[in-house]
Amino acid sequence: MSSISMSEYAQRRQQLMQRMAPNSIAIVPAAPVSLRNNSVEYPYRQNSDFFYLSGFSEPEAVLVIIPQRSQGQFVLFCRDRDPERELWDGLRAGQAGAIEQYKANEAFSISEIDNILPGLLEGRERVYYSIGNHPTFDQQVMSWVNNIRGKARMGVKPPTEFVMLDPLLHEARLHKSPAEIALMQQAAEVSAQAHIRAMQAAQPGLYEYHLEAELDYAFRKGGSRLPAYSSIVASGKNACILHYTENNAQLQDGDLVLIDAGCELACYASDITRTFPVNGRFSPEQKAIYEIVLKANLEAMNHISPKHCWNDAHEATVRVIIEGLLELGLLQGELEVLIAQEAHRPFYMHRAGHWLGLDVHDVGEYKLDGQWRRLTPGMTMTVEPGIYIAVDNFDVPEQWRGIGVRIEDDVVVTQDGCHVLTNSVPKSVAEIEALMAAAQPAGV
Repeated sequence: MSSISMSEYAQRRQQLMQRMAPNSIAIVPAAPVSLRNNSVEYPYRQNSDFFYLSGFSEPEAVLVIIPQRSQGQFVLFCRDRDPERELWDGLRAGQAGAIEQYKANEAFSISEIDNILPGLLEGRERVYYSIGNHPTFDQQVMSWVNNIRGKARMGVKPPTEFVMLDPLLHEARLHKSPAEIALMQQAAEVSAQAHIRAMQAAQPGLYEYHLEAELDYAFRKGGSRLPAYSSIVASGKNACILHYTENNAQLQDGDLVLIDAGCELACYASDITRTFPVNGRFSPEQKAIYEIVLKANLEAMNHISPKHCWNDAHEATVRVIIEGLLELGLLQGELEVLIAQEAHRPFYMHRAGHWLGLDVHDVGEYKLDGQWRRLTPGMTMTVEPGIYIAVDNFDVPEQWRGIGVRIEDDVVVTQDGCHVLTNSVPKSVAEIEALMAAAQPAGV
């Protein structure tokens, strides 16, 4: 598996420090441990900003960056080595590991943070910190600042300004390095094989959760510990529920099934949607809707390049979808008027995509100074047009109701266009039907 080198993490910290004001400090806490129920914890997943700057995946840690500090600019507070707890919970890096493995300049026990961190804050004019994301830790930070303020008569100077860290860090995260893209390509390949496996397994009489199990198996087999988000396996009318996650309905002959699922690999997300017929054959109505969505998906790719802005791909999908619905008679009117009126909204109610990276809905501004931002190489996003005709949409003939289709790919902007990371999953009608036919047992 590809990985991010410690030198790249160091470059990221250096890049952040170059954007910080003189005499400042940045503080990033690790994600807290979350209880699922009683004493059972959810699988731990590190805070994305913390991981982006360090690669350190343990809880109960705080990362501190202090530009031009002579004793060291990267300070890490972390758990102590503890043989008894490590017997139960796994190995810890400890302070020695934080320095040797993760290249911290200094490392201290997390139990000493209340004694040490206020001293690092003293005399700093500006504190970069994401207020509001970690309420409990917010209170701890404020207690440190108030402690320093209480020493003002002794000549101790408290920080005078708090600044959100997010804009500085998230702009950097928006542009992926070659190593990050390689990891995302691997995640996409694992997810692609999972989708193929689910298509091959599908047949009437199974349940949605059977296909989810196929996805989970392929994720694990491919080296992923967790899905990047809750998998959507939505058959029949459930495909018209955008974030459906019940995954407990029986697959019916003649229905479509929409799967929106992707694994996370080394904290980097993939995000793929494919829609296919349970019995392996599209009906005429299903095929007609599917072909419109596929055309929108492919047309969007022509509007992703350094020559384009973020919204260009979405606008391209809207035009294709309205044109298609007009041709089928599901919309009436003039094309340009319908586009201006957003006549697609009852059928296509979401955007064509989002940033993708350490978070499945990754960080980064979509507009700069009120204008859709221009795309630049290294930006990575999804392309996911869809058409959803609810069963209670009585404005369309009955044969169209209950059809939901979405086709989603992961795309990285290149110097002269874009590269699709998820092309391994079939998405044409002919490819899908051939794949599913080959998987059917003899005589079916």
